[in-house]
Amino acid sequence: MHGNNRHSTNTSGDISTTDRVPPSGIVSGPVVSGPVRRPPSYFDLIASELDMVETSLRDNSEVKYPLLAEALSHIVSSGGKRIRPTLVLLSAHLFEPGPDLDKLIALAASVEMLHTATLIHDDIIDGALMRRGSPTLHTMWSRGATVLAGDYMFARSASLAAETENVRIVKIFSRTLQIIVEGEISQAFHAGGIQSKADYYQRIYAKTASLIETSCKTAAVLAAASEAHIQALQTFGHEIGMAFQIVDDVLDFIGKSGDLGKPAGNDLRQGLYTLPVLKYIEMGFPIDATMDAVLGGDRDSVKVDHVVYRVKDSPAIVGAMQEARDFAHRARRALENVPSGTYRDKLEELSYYITDREI
Repeated sequence: MHGNNRHSTNTSGDISTTDRVPPSGIVSGPVVSGPVRRPPSYFDLIASELDMVETSLRDNSEVKYPLLAEALSHIVSSGGKRIRPTLVLLSAHLFEPGPDLDKLIALAASVEMLHTATLIHDDIIDGALMRRGSPTLHTMWSRGATVLAGDYMFARSASLAAETENVRIVKIFSRTLQIIVEGEISQAFHAGGIQSKADYYQRIYAKTASLIETSCKTAAVLAAASEAHIQALQTFGHEIGMAFQIVDDVLDFIGKSGDLGKPAGNDLRQGLYTLPVLKYIEMGFPIDATMDAVLGGDRDSVKVDHVVYRVKDSPAIVGAMQEARDFAHRARRALENVPSGTYRDKLEELSYYITDREI
């Protein structure tokens, strides 16, 4: 397995854990994150299948409670980059003859449904007012009702995963859900205080990379790929998942509040120290009294704004992006171990898109 020292699995290699601490690297180039839109060249091979995934998502949002049905339909139809189902479809098509189409669509829909469920809960925790240009669900419903809506989508995503009729996939999916929830619990109970880079990497693995990794890996399992190919795609998904979240964390500092749907530096306001802050400290830039107070747990808005400005105006942003691009580079190296062809080319293009997204 590529990067063996960063992976911990059970004897079958299916159950990932959050003890991964990938190495950092030095590369170059600024990056920002982007809005909901599909770069056509990444989707042309699977456009009809993505439409089938969208239909499945809508069908699985239909429930007997009109208000809940309306809310779920709004969330699902609000779009998104659909990175995870795209990864499922492209990864599965690397292998011939490929999996049963109905099962493949179910798998692609399941990972997107799970992702959407996590967004509902994240918005509650973060206090986000907007998501993809629309009001978040908890701003329209009670907190309790919103949590239940997220729970419902978790359940539907598990049901979709079961439609693959593949026990191994269900086990991977279940473990991934556990990792995501454990990550949220850890974040809730350990906010505040300076964290190590290893802690940060474990957190973003749980938050983002674990599901992107699962998207690639389960697609290979469904396509009956060899163990070497399954592990190569697992590594690819892990690396681009880490890159994806680092870019989002950079955007938290340099993005516009209106586009983000929350104030810049929102993670810092929650007591979470992401890579730009850790890079600022690592690079030895001066820490004044205000910054020291915020890093010590003071969440005063004016003081946090000061820290956001200091970090944003420093080379720490470029340093964080250097690490994101290095993760993406390692992802492309992992792709060298799977069958070549048009689908692999599209996965490689997608890895560049992840670190070159623009608002």
